[in-house]
Amino acid sequence: MPFLEDLKEYTERAISIGRPGKRQAKDLVKPRKAHAVRFKDDGLIPNHPRWPLILYRGALHLEKRYDPAAILEDLFEANGWSDSWRDGIYDYVHYHSRIHEVLGIARGKGRVRLGGNKGRIFTLKAGDVAVLPAGTGHQCLSASADFLVVGAYPSTGSYDECTRIEDRPRVLKSISRVPPPRKDPVYGADGPMSKLWRRK
Repeated sequence: MPFLEDLKEYTERAISIGRPGKRQAKDLVKPRKAHAVRFKDDGLIPNHPRWPLILYRGALHLEKRYDPAAILEDLFEANGWSDSWRDGIYDYVHYHSRIHEVLGIARGKGRVRLGGNKGRIFTLKAGDVAVLPAGTGHQCLSASADFLVVGAYPSTGSYDECTRIEDRPRVLKSISRVPPPRKDPVYGADGPMSKLWRRK
């Protein structure tokens, strides 16, 4: 599926069909409450020491005239989150220590454990968006055949993938150094992230 989705994205960008564009993508956002969820360090997965995961349920109008993955890509890019990808979520627990990540559900639904093995299981479905601060464990437990996720990253930070206990001494230092993004990937500069992810 990733190859076909990559080809579809490339074609859409090249001929601008099925994409709303950054301005129109912002108009497809629904006002939603931010559900903030904090996770403790479980010994393997550190999670973030200060900032919660932010979950927006049904945050977008996924209009049929647009590819739902393109809506998410254009919205995230409009708010400064780029390097997007289309795929599922890995079926093993992992986290990123040097960058934050946003996961937008374009199609289908999946049972995703967030926060590591001692975290919580969420059913994420089309239109939901989860914003993971650096250090937050994530893993797909099961998903529908059409489950498609769009991920993206803020401009500050660099991608890494952590899975081992041996990573801990290094990552515990780097997680707290990752600065907050300038904008919430869904609601922009005035979004809930600005209050939930404050520097201390």
